[in-house]
Parts: sequence; structure tokens; C-alpha cells
Amino acid sequence: MNELLPAIEVETAPNPAFTVIWMHGLGADGNDFVPVVPELGLEDTPGVRFIFPHAPAMPVTCNGGYVMPAWYDIYSLDEAGRRADEHGIRVSCERIRALIARENARGIATDHIVLAGFSQGGAIAYTTALTHPDALAGIIALSTYIPAPDMLAAASTAANAAIPVFAAHGTLDDVVPPRLGEHARDFLLARGIPLAWHTYAMPHSVCLEEIAAIGSWLKGTFARIAQPTAQR
Repeated sequence: MNELLPAIEVETAPNPAFTVIWMHGLGADGNDFVPVVPELGLEDTPGVRFIFPHAPAMPVTCNGGYVMPAWYDIYSLDEAGRRADEHGIRVSCERIRALIARENARGIATDHIVLAGFSQGGAIAYTTALTHPDALAGIIALSTYIPAPDMLAAASTAANAAIPVFAAHGTLDDVVPPRLGEHARDFLLARGIPLAWHTYAMPHSVCLEEIAAIGSWLKGTFARIAQPTAQR
């Protein structure tokens, strides 16, 4: 646990002012979303460091115990609540917190860090951010769900009670059914968390329209954070 997760890093400009830590889905790795960076349209924003960590390999129960990159074990895929390994979720959250701490040591304040994730990686983005003790800049949650709602409700922190969230889901998703994404949406809305909710006619994937929307949301988020600094 003392070792940082291996990761791919991409910087849009020297001396980045912001960081996005982006978690991949089950069975993938950090390479999965690297090609998205140049498509986000961030050329006119302050520099951004994108970190794409690789999840460790582990047996995944719902896939017959097959060993693959995973943020935690998934015991069941039923829509009622994808029974998940809460201990594994907590371990992965701590690993992402270690990456946040490393960014702090490199000069990026926590409120300049966005957590992003797709599918199982999005579940970790939700859980890590909403339970983090210090305020983060935002969450990007793609084709995902909240894996342990009761655990999250009990551990949510005041620091991130109003964290901005961009969440998107495919209406044709047969891997993470739209209802699970909607449950996460409703969890956030019930707590007054500012949410930008998007749906797209796509399966368990991303699309160009979605990537453009993420880029616009990031630019707006960075601009809001930078504005108070500029006025000092």
C-alpha cells in the first residue's frame, strides 16, 4: 500500500495548474483513456496533468474468478445493487488518495484536482471523492454507478458535500444498465450535490459528443476555480 500505483501521465502544457486522475474500467488499464486528452479542447486552458493509473490484477468473482485489472472484486452483477467488495473499494480509494497526496507534494492543491472514471473506475471516483477529507475540484463519472451506497452515505464528508459532478450514461448500456447510473444520479441529487447529467444513445462506451461535453465542463470548472485567484 505504500507503493504508488503505476500510471501514465500526460501534460497539456508545462507547469500544470490542475490535475485529472482518471480511472479505467474493469479489465482495462491506464492506456484506455489516454487518446481522449487531445480531443477535450483544453488548448486555451491552464496546463492540466492527466494521470491514468493502472489497477492491480485480481480474481473477479462475477467473471468466474478470472484474474484481470480491477479496482475491487464484484460478487454479483444484479441490478438491485451489484454486491461489491467493500474492503477492496476502501483499499482502492486509499491508493487514489496517495496519488492526490503526491500531486499536493508536486504543487497541485486538492481543490485543483478532478477525479474521473469509467465504469468500475467511475465507482472509485465517486467513492473516493465523496469521502475525501479535503475539497476536490470535481468528479467525472462515466457509465458508472455507486457500488456501496450505504457505505458511501455513512462516510461522506462535509468537504465534498457540494462537489460539482459531470455524470453521463449510455441509454443502450447492457453492462452497467442505465438504471444503476440513475440510482447514482438520484443519490447525488438527494444530497444537493450540483450535477450535470447527460445521456447518449450508445452502449457501454464513450462518444465524441460526450467527450466534447466533458471538455466544456472541465473548462468551466477550471475557470471558476481560477477566477477567485485572479481577483486577489
